[in-house]
Amino acid sequence: MNKPARAWQRMLSGRRLDILDPSPLDIEIDDIALGLSRVARWNGQTVGDYGFSVAQHAVLVVDLMWQRNPTLPNSVVLAGLLHDAPEYVTSDLITPFKQAIGSAYVDIEGKMTQAVHLAFGLPAILPDEWTTEIKQADHTSAFLEAVQLAGFEEADGNPPVFSGV
Repeated sequence: MNKPARAWQRMLSGRRLDILDPSPLDIEIDDIALGLSRVARWNGQTVGDYGFSVAQHAVLVVDLMWQRNPTLPNSVVLAGLLHDAPEYVTSDLITPFKQAIGSAYVDIEGKMTQAVHLAFGLPAILPDEWTTEIKQADHTSAFLEAVQLAGFEEADGNPPVFSGV
């Protein structure tokens, strides 16, 4: 298979990030923060004058993680904050669309995730217990966003994995 002539994106930091083969050395927190602050959750289909960004979602996920377990190590919290970091270059595709695209998207997102983790001193592949913590908070966040921001009825979404929100 031939690699595309240009599979990189120039970031505002000046870095050239190879999207198909990302290097942790080309990942900057300012690029992630800017990108995620400008990517809308729910394809922008939320109530209010302004969209709800992926960056806001990441902060909500961390808040939910802390509510559930205030003694989480900083590394787990950082992993939670960065759980959707690849979307600063891949955008926030809704889950059914990601599934329709298939393994090519999953592979690209996986490589980007591993590069982000390594760039910030995390394991390339997170331990299962970290992933469980993050997924529980992410699932709860998605439910809350769906019902409170995206116009879903509670019956349309999956209920939160844990209560206390």
